Amino acid sequence: MRLRSIFHRGEPAVALERDGGLLLVPGVAEIGPDTPFDLLREAAGRASEPLDEADVVLRPVVPAPQRVVCLGLNYNAHVEETGRELPTYPVLFVKWASSLCAAGAEIPLPPESAQVDFEAELAVVIGKAGRRIPREAAYDHVAGLALANDITMRDYQYKTHQWLQGKAWDASTPLGPALVTLDEVADPGTLDISLELNGVTMQSSNTERLIFDIPTIVATVSEFTQLQPGDVLLTGTPGGVGYRRDPKVLLKPGDRLTVTIEGIGQLENTVVAEPAA
Repeated sequence: MRLRSIFHRGEPAVALERDGGLLLVPGVAEIGPDTPFDLLREAAGRASEPLDEADVVLRPVVPAPQRVVCLGLNYNAHVEETGRELPTYPVLFVKWASSLCAAGAEIPLPPESAQVDFEAELAVVIGKAGRRIPREAAYDHVAGLALANDITMRDYQYKTHQWLQGKAWDASTPLGPALVTLDEVADPGTLDISLELNGVTMQSSNTERLIFDIPTIVATVSEFTQLQPGDVLLTGTPGGVGYRRDPKVLLKPGDRLTVTIEGIGQLENTVVAEPAA
């Protein structure tokens, strides 16, 4: 199934995609910490009220996760273009819930940064709590998959050896448009992933090229923190980012970004200038 966190006539809700339309999922306000996958699945099974899409506004597919844990340098081609050594342990950083925005939302270019870049990513949403999860049980804890665009302020990212200040700007990370459950996906480890900028393909790869696959990511992160329903894991971006091109391709107002992942869908956003305070 495919589920969306939405505002319906201004009220938070969850919608189930079915036959090209949306149905209201009863009794659920959003996908998140209070909606383990078993609860979501049961509630979605009772969805019957059709929604008029004119009354629907998308939210990030998980609007308020307790954790957003991200991987850097997780595709060989991206490691090569950065000139770094191949990691032997996942390169991890975090974002806040406030970093997220919805599919279709405008991505603000902060006036402080002159080097804003794109990063297509597959997002994993946790559906069942767990600590020290073994690799072989990892998918038992996954509610589903979504698309993400890890928009990065490169000049801020490289101010220090830590990346937080370049990765966690408010409303800068589109996540959505839907949570796609694993039964809808043939194999999460062999999905084509790409990003287009104004209709031109900039990134193109496949999740089989991940250095650390989804079970390894779940197992590694759950070693040091108990994963909870609604937690989001971003799995890293392929090669082709704008900052590493010659000449650099940096985002500007009016740019249109489309992330596509096989079996998951498309995530489309437009870039706008954020006025100085």
